[in-house]
Amino acid sequence: QVQMVESGGGLVQAGGSLRLSCAASGDTQRYNTMGWFRQAPGKDREFVATMRWNNGAVVLYGDSVKGRFSISRDNGKNTVFLQMNSLKPEDTATYYCAAGQYSGVYRVSAKEYYAYWGQGTQVTVSS
Repeated sequence: QVQMVESGGGLVQAGGSLRLSCAASGDTQRYNTMGWFRQAPGKDREFVATMRWNNGAVVLYGDSVKGRFSISRDNGKNTVFLQMNSLKPEDTATYYCAAGQYSGVYRVSAKEYYAYWGQGTQVTVSS
């Protein structure tokens, strides 16, 4: 199994920035993709960003964050980051990192693709 631990959330004013971190441990080599999702109260879990764990390729972003958020990794430390700039109140949510592997059934932007999830970190953006 894989254990995921998110950190870096907090309270920030609109227009500000935060960087989230996700540290993975366990059998991480069996999973080739790391994703970020977010979920606000009463809403479905929303795709934010994803990249390949091994080489950083195949980077995708959700439409609502494209141009403002950036995903990166430190492969040697099994850590993935989400840099969030120009934050808006609409970005307020619990942010989750997840690990998955290609199956040919689900897209990397689908939550069903991912087998392991962290507990989440809260991001609140004030207006």
